[in-house]
This record gives sequence, C-alpha cells and structure tokens, in this order.
Amino acid sequence: MNIEEYIASGILELYVAGSLSEKENEEVHAAIQKYPELLAEVESIENAILQLTAATYQGEVASFESLKNQLVQKESKVIPIQKSSNWKLISGWAAAVLFGSILMYNTFQNKQSTSEIVSEKEALEAQIEKTKNTLAEKERLLEILRDKDIISVPLAGQDASPNSYAKVYWNKKTNTIYLDAKGLPAPPKGKVYQVWSLKITPLTPTSLGTIDTFTANSSKVFTIQNPNESEAFGITLEPAGGSSSPSLDQLYALGAVSS
Repeated sequence: MNIEEYIASGILELYVAGSLSEKENEEVHAAIQKYPELLAEVESIENAILQLTAATYQGEVASFESLKNQLVQKESKVIPIQKSSNWKLISGWAAAVLFGSILMYNTFQNKQSTSEIVSEKEALEAQIEKTKNTLAEKERLLEILRDKDIISVPLAGQDASPNSYAKVYWNKKTNTIYLDAKGLPAPPKGKVYQVWSLKITPLTPTSLGTIDTFTANSSKVFTIQNPNESEAFGITLEPAGGSSSPSLDQLYALGAVSS
C-alpha cells in the first residue's frame, strides 16, 4: 500500500466523520491496525475536529468519541475509494469539518430549544392562571355591582385634578365599599391615594385607608371596609403612609351619598 496516496485520498477523514459504508469502515479499520502511520493520521484528524469544535463551542469537549456518540447517523453513504485527487482531499476535510460543525450546532440548539420550551411553557401556564383569576374576579365584581342593595356614589373631579373621577359602590349590609378608581391618574412617586368617609354636618372625615396597590391593580377596583354612616366619600393625594386628616388642597374626587 502507498501510505501517502492512501492518506491523500481523503478516506481517513470520511472514516472519522462516519460517512463510509460498513464494508469500507472495516477495510479502513484493518489498514489502521496494520500501518501505524495511518493510526497517527486518524488521531491527528480527530484532534483537529476537537480543536475546531472547542473554538466555536463554549461547553466542555471531553473527547472525540464523546462528541461523535452524540451525533446519530440515520443512514450511511457509500463513497468509492479513488486514488489521489485534489477533489477527494477537499471533500474529505470538508466532511470532517462539517461533522464538527453539525455536532456543535446540534448540541447548542438542543440545549437552547429545551430552555426555550421550558420558559415558554412556564410563561403560558402563568398567563393562563392569570387570565383565569382575572375572569373570576370580573365575574365576582359583576355579581356585586348588580346587587339590588348596592348604593352607587359617583365622585367628581375637584380643583386639584378636574379631569379625575371615580365611583363608590356601597353595600351597607356587609359594611363594604367597592371603589372604581379607573378615572384617577397614577400617583406620583412617594404619594398614595387615601379614601375618606365624610359626615357633612359638622364636616368629619374618617380615613378608610390608603390605596397602596394602585399601580399594580390593573382593574383599578378596590375593596374597602366601611362601617361608618357615610354621607359622602372623598379621595385625596397624600404622602406615602397616609395622613391623619385629608389634605384639602389635594382633593382629587368627591361625591355625596344620595338621600
């Protein structure tokens, strides 16, 4: 056997890439066992593929065999062995380079695809759960607002914010109000809205608490306990934490309970 011609034929690169038929693989394997020069050439080709893969893939590359085992060959192509030619030399190295590139790409894509699938699944489950909760909440609110015992109290904008508006739905039986604050602007940083129950004569405000979740609540409907005999309701803009008495110059909305 002419060792130099055999190496130049590109058959060893195709052998390393797993592109030979079973019969050709056996022939090359026998030749490698017989000629140390061929074994050295095969090891050189494997090292070259490892270096190529390591240069483009950030994961660990343990050995050529560990890389090769990750690639599943669905079918084997029979490539006749010819004597030395530039085309065979080029195609042999192309097969070896292609093998390393495909392996690196498949490994990366598999990891990326798995991660994306998991992320998309979690996001979809969260969205479904959020939608279910939102629908349930809307149905609950509709039932409440349609209750014949609900008292509706519109709150009009005041000097501090003329375009603002809100509405209170008051259920005296449960001592609960449902405040629809969709018509209020987002409060500035460091400020919160505070809701007040008012007695008119004499004017006596009683705090019903602050709306600390205004931005996070997309529906802008808030459930508030109100055990008071309210004659009116007001909403002021206060410093975070609320105030002991309403800041009248920051009165955003006000409305009287109909007699």
